[in-house]
Amino acid sequence: MWSSPLFWILVAIMLFWALGAYNRLTRLRSSVVQAFGAVDAHLVRLIALLGEFDAVQGHSAGPGMPSGCTDTAPPVQRPVFDPAKIAALRGATTQMGASLAVARSQPLQRDALAALTAARSVLDATWRTVVTEADGPGASEVLAPWSIRWEEHHAQIDLAVQVINHAAGQHDAAIHQFPARVLAWIFGFKATKGL
Repeated sequence: MWSSPLFWILVAIMLFWALGAYNRLTRLRSSVVQAFGAVDAHLVRLIALLGEFDAVQGHSAGPGMPSGCTDTAPPVQRPVFDPAKIAALRGATTQMGASLAVARSQPLQRDALAALTAARSVLDATWRTVVTEADGPGASEVLAPWSIRWEEHHAQIDLAVQVINHAAGQHDAAIHQFPARVLAWIFGFKATKGL
C-alpha cells in the first residue's frame, strides 16, 4: 500500500486541497479585517465630528455668551441644549470610542462587534435626542450643517457596514462547508459577525 503510486497521488491531492482551502479561509478572514478597517476609519471620523460639535458649543462660556465674549459686548443668542443631553452625548461618544478600540484589536470577535453595534445604536439615539430637543432662537439653522454632516457620515458608514457584512457572510459560508469545516476546526477559525 505505501509503495502504491495511487496512494501517494491521493496523499498529494489531499495535501494540495488542504493548502488551498487554508489559503482561501485565510484570505476570507483577511477580507473581513480589511472591511472592518473601512468601518473603523468612518467611525473615527464620526467621533471627531462629535468632538468638533462639542468644542464649537463652547460649554465653558456662560449661557448665551460665546467664548471670549466680554460683559460689555451684547450676548449672542444660541440654541439652548439640555446639559443632561449633551452629557449623554459625550458619554455615548466615549462608549463608542471604547467599543471601537476593543473591536479594532479583535475585529473577528463576535462579542466585540456586538458591543460596537450597540454603542453605535446608543450614539444614534442620543444624537437624535439632542437634535430634536434643541430649543431657542436659530436652533434649526445652527444644527442644519451638523445634521447634514452627520447624515453624510452615516451614509458612508452604512456602505462600509454593507461591505463588512458581505465579507463576513462569505467567510461564514466558507467555514460551514464540509471539508473546510474540518480545517476551520483544526486551526480555530470561528464564524464572525457583521455589523
